[in-house]
Amino acid sequence: MSESSQPPVDLDLRLVRYFTAVADHRHFGRAAEALHITQPSLSRQVRQLERQMGARLLDRTPRGTTLTEAGEAFLPLAKALLRSSGKAVARTRAAARPSAVTIGYTSGVIVTPAVRDLRRLHPDADVRVVHLGWREPRRALLDHEVDAVVTRLPFPTGKLHVTILYDEPRVVVVSADHRLAGRESVTVDDIADEPLPRVPGADPAWSAFWRLEPRPGGRPAPDGPVMEDLEDKFELVAAGEAIAITAHVPGRAPRPDLVAIPLDGVDPSHVVLATRAGDRSGLAAAFRRCAEACLTGPPAGDRETNTLA
Repeated sequence: MSESSQPPVDLDLRLVRYFTAVADHRHFGRAAEALHITQPSLSRQVRQLERQMGARLLDRTPRGTTLTEAGEAFLPLAKALLRSSGKAVARTRAAARPSAVTIGYTSGVIVTPAVRDLRRLHPDADVRVVHLGWREPRRALLDHEVDAVVTRLPFPTGKLHVTILYDEPRVVVVSADHRLAGRESVTVDDIADEPLPRVPGADPAWSAFWRLEPRPGGRPAPDGPVMEDLEDKFELVAAGEAIAITAHVPGRAPRPDLVAIPLDGVDPSHVVLATRAGDRSGLAAAFRRCAEACLTGPPAGDRETNTLA
């Protein structure tokens, strides 16, 4: 029997979400804890999904849980199904509330002046502001979780409309007792042998920009420790395990035990506004105008280094 001739199955998205949780954790107990349900209940729900699918999706082993061949095939489709349902809900809600807009921003950028101006111009609009992780802007836009994002390049911009708002110089952050700590500025040659933190799974363009790769002669930057978030990075630098490149106001460090040094001879970081390409939202367009007028770079005295970049 071909796929097209199979009887339709009404999948319960809740069960699909439970399956993906177990598949991601590779453990029923940890998945149940993350889902805030009991492990026996989770097991029953997954078995119900397997009955609906007519296939076993997961195998329990002494070391945890593994995907069967059917489970391996279903997992990417299940995740795509959940993303699609999320987009459907978000788009429907947006259509039902055309006077609402959600503005995203990432650490270290200030959106308050533009948001305040938008609310003044559109007093009846529901203007919401949410913080996004540094990896999230593109996904949050395309999944309709936000309608506009103020963040830093580089990141993949396909299907997005991007406007550069202002530039920030890149600096080197070192520990207070580092050999370069007393310098007024440094060049790429000065830090050629200094290790830089590594970020697993980072976008290649993002990684190349913040690690200054390739270096002269085509060699990569020396690898430092792995880091996942902002505090990890600054702790590694303060401990003398690495240096870091960041967007920052020269002369002001993120922590008392760190020093920020201007980096000569490199392009600045671009702070941008991104929206979905082709989005006809009047409020998103209005926010773009407000951002272009108001977000020209915060005063040096009010800014802090607070970014993974």
